[in-house]
Amino acid sequence: MTKISRRNFLATSGMIAGSALINPGETIQAASATAPSYTAPGNKLKVALIGTGSRGCGMWGRDLVKRYSDNLTFVGLCDINPGRLQAGKEYIGVDCPTYTDFEKMMKESKPDLLIVCTKDSTHHDFIVKAMDMGCNVLTEKPMTIDERKVQAIIDAEKRTGKQCRVTFNYRYSPHRAKIWELLREGTIGELTSVDFHWYLDTSHGADYFRRWHRLVEESGSLWLHKATHHFDLLNWWIDSDPETVYGAGALDFYGKNGSFRAENCRNCPHTQKCDFYWDVDKNPYYKMLYTDNEKHDGYLRDGCVFKNDINIFDKMAATIKYKNGVQVAYSLTTYSPYEGYRIAFNGTKGRIDAWIEESKPVSDKNYDEIIVFKNFSKREYIQVPHGTSGHGGGDALLQDQIFLPNIPDPFKQCAGARDGALSCLIGIAARNSIASKQPVNIADLTTIQLQVEKPYTRIL
Repeated sequence: MTKISRRNFLATSGMIAGSALINPGETIQAASATAPSYTAPGNKLKVALIGTGSRGCGMWGRDLVKRYSDNLTFVGLCDINPGRLQAGKEYIGVDCPTYTDFEKMMKESKPDLLIVCTKDSTHHDFIVKAMDMGCNVLTEKPMTIDERKVQAIIDAEKRTGKQCRVTFNYRYSPHRAKIWELLREGTIGELTSVDFHWYLDTSHGADYFRRWHRLVEESGSLWLHKATHHFDLLNWWIDSDPETVYGAGALDFYGKNGSFRAENCRNCPHTQKCDFYWDVDKNPYYKMLYTDNEKHDGYLRDGCVFKNDINIFDKMAATIKYKNGVQVAYSLTTYSPYEGYRIAFNGTKGRIDAWIEESKPVSDKNYDEIIVFKNFSKREYIQVPHGTSGHGGGDALLQDQIFLPNIPDPFKQCAGARDGALSCLIGIAARNSIASKQPVNIADLTTIQLQVEKPYTRIL
């Protein structure tokens, strides 16, 4: 059994040393190891944020102020809800101007970087407008929700010369980075197929059905809002572009399937018998941002998970074929008793297995385990300590790479608009496949030229 300390893992894999094996005989060139600078030496990066909800105010607001104030300064905050905007400003701890008019903020604050944390359906509007106004963009996943909007972002990036980076923090967790390294080293020979099954529990999974995410027109469905994380991991691990997708999905548990329902939990007569009753006001952060300000826009953070307007799937499966021949069997279930995933990589010389329990683990171990089983050999157990920030330790490492100078990228974790597009296009193709009952070719959706080996560009 191999046990890797977090520091030793980072050092041996190149995140401290600054170099790593990418493909046999290929090392990272110095030119791609360091992000370009968008400010003059000695100047702070001017940052604007649109979307002062939970993710915007927390991970992309207060956390940045606490950790990177020497490197950046907020010059504007924007949201359609004036109450949440003011609450967000106080929570983040900045004194910059606030706006309900996006274009006014951009013209007056002149940011170097716009961070987009709005509803998924509006991401493309702000990404495209920001690039047209001369600003680079950092957007939450998914980058957008349909092929037309994907194309608009790709066109805007080409037209303006500006760049859009997507916040795929899952790439940065040490456990997932170790899998990437094992695959690049050829530990199991040539990769041939992947089995990937993700389980959302009745707490986290149910929460998507309480919020605006429950509507496909707002989130693109969980094929986009949640699974884009998973599809990006697959694209990154497999190191090739997806080619065809065949999808299946249904709404079998939430929404119309409930035997009773209400508008939201606080106004529900069924709280005593509903397993999904949730008191949003017990969370001071949510109360401050949402319930205290719902009078401005009517948004209910504690919507009923059995509302009849829910139109996203709660179970999904897809078969994905990649340009390099790798085949993937994928599924997502949103009402599991525990949260986590099981994944297996099958190769010509062996297999890599991992079972990650993100809630209700069977033990109190402080590490995640990878099992390497080579043909005609014994299993090897590799233990990777839990990360010290959110998303398996990925959040802080992602933020460091964006906002600290001279941070290398030995694992090609930096994700640009092309990466964001292809992760979205798998989900879009799966959604379209369900509607047509036919496989969908990724190449038919946009002008992106698919490659056998996934291109890499270091940005921001």
